[in-house]
Amino acid sequence: MTTVAFIGLGNMGGPMAANLAKAGFSVRAFDLSKDALEAARSHGCEMVASASEAAKGADFVISMLPAGQHVRGLFMDGDTPLFDVIKQGALVIDSSTIDADTARQVAAAGAEKGIGFIDAPVSGGVGGAQAGTLTFIVGGSEAQFEQARPLLDVMGKNIFHAGDHGAGQVAKACNNMLLSILMAGTCEAINMGVKNGLDPAVLSDIMKQSSGGNWALNVYNPYPGVMENAPASKGYQGGFLVDLMVKDLGLAMDVSQQSASPVPMGSAARALFTQHKANGNGRLDFSSLMQFYQDKEGRA
Repeated sequence: MTTVAFIGLGNMGGPMAANLAKAGFSVRAFDLSKDALEAARSHGCEMVASASEAAKGADFVISMLPAGQHVRGLFMDGDTPLFDVIKQGALVIDSSTIDADTARQVAAAGAEKGIGFIDAPVSGGVGGAQAGTLTFIVGGSEAQFEQARPLLDVMGKNIFHAGDHGAGQVAKACNNMLLSILMAGTCEAINMGVKNGLDPAVLSDIMKQSSGGNWALNVYNPYPGVMENAPASKGYQGGFLVDLMVKDLGLAMDVSQQSASPVPMGSAARALFTQHKANGNGRLDFSSLMQFYQDKEGRA
């Protein structure tokens, strides 16, 4: 049986690990949160006491961590670097959203020890993680992509090979920058319509069938009550946090600076979401930017 070490069992990692266990993989799970570990055990994963214990002898190591410093610390720079523990020939699948340079550096360090590493950030949110319908955006060699494919197919629906190491992170930064722009524009347009007497649901239907249609409007409407299952209709709880969008926009700005790519719309969206976070809304779903336009949000 293929053994998978899964490190990082948060809102995304927990359901991903559960889907692997459900599919018949032997999953050794580790997280600093005891509640997260208990949840993983209830879904068929084996609880272990440390990341090293999870990784020792595993065929695959999957990590889902907050930032690049945590990925470097786990595999390269920590007290017990996992690259000193993971067996040769194993493959690390890092699904964290981090900067491309860190992904390349960690991949190179793994290669020196005969350990594969791919960056495989995800899109699709918590719902996609639970349903096993995530999009994986992979940076690595063709052989590593094919090696990872059986696991990615269990956890996701759309699997893309973006290019060599780091390419997955660059593609993720581009996607999330565009998403932030689309959400900001959708909030602007609906708010303007409502302030001029339009029904937000009717206006949304009009724009969905017109040239203004986009993902934020079509499947993630930011106006409360328009779309029953959207976070906007649940007090902006769940979904993709403002804190995470601000982090991802910071990564996008780094990519733009490294390549001298003009991003005036991305920069404007970053300023909006950063202000929204500063107003005390970092733990709300990113569609809560609607409250910024409505001037309903609290001020930190």
